[in-house]
Amino acid sequence: MSEETMPGETKPTTLHILAISGSLRKVSSNTALLQAAIALAPENLEVKLYEGLGALPHFNPDLEPTEPPSVTDLRQQVQWSDGLLISSPEYAHGVPGVLKNALDWLVNGEEFVGKPIALLNASPRAIHAQASLTEIVTVMAGRVIPAASITVPLLGQNLDAAGIASDAELSSALHTAIVTFASAIQRCQSEAVRLL
Repeated sequence: MSEETMPGETKPTTLHILAISGSLRKVSSNTALLQAAIALAPENLEVKLYEGLGALPHFNPDLEPTEPPSVTDLRQQVQWSDGLLISSPEYAHGVPGVLKNALDWLVNGEEFVGKPIALLNASPRAIHAQASLTEIVTVMAGRVIPAASITVPLLGQNLDAAGIASDAELSSALHTAIVTFASAIQRCQSEAVRLL
């Protein structure tokens, strides 16, 4: 018998969340925000940071029948996840090309359809990319969870993941968003079961 589980109780199911940063920068506030989310996640969540964004080739439908291994890996990781946590910078009022490229590779697959998605924003000024990203993932049949999609004002603070996680106000907002996201994922799964 597990020490965590009392007789007659069932162990909580682990939810898998794939965190995707839209930035390739080595020191990125968006990546740091996701790393902080990983550190703050409750025990029943396994949050994994996707690290293959820069390895994806330019999207080309001609490559889909024999897709490169990096694309297969992306699809497998999205399939593994119960939800996606995306944080993206804004470049020229838009979503970075590398992130849009990754999403383009997922357009024709089934891995993305119906997937709960939370969008984190590291800058209150990055409203255009956030709106664009919301539109893109909605058109792709992803389920954006508004209550879990928050702006965490990191602009000008130069905080790393540990700094974000140790800041009382920032960590509280981020932890609440993660817990809200987990609850939304569970509701989506329950709805899917009822429809079977």
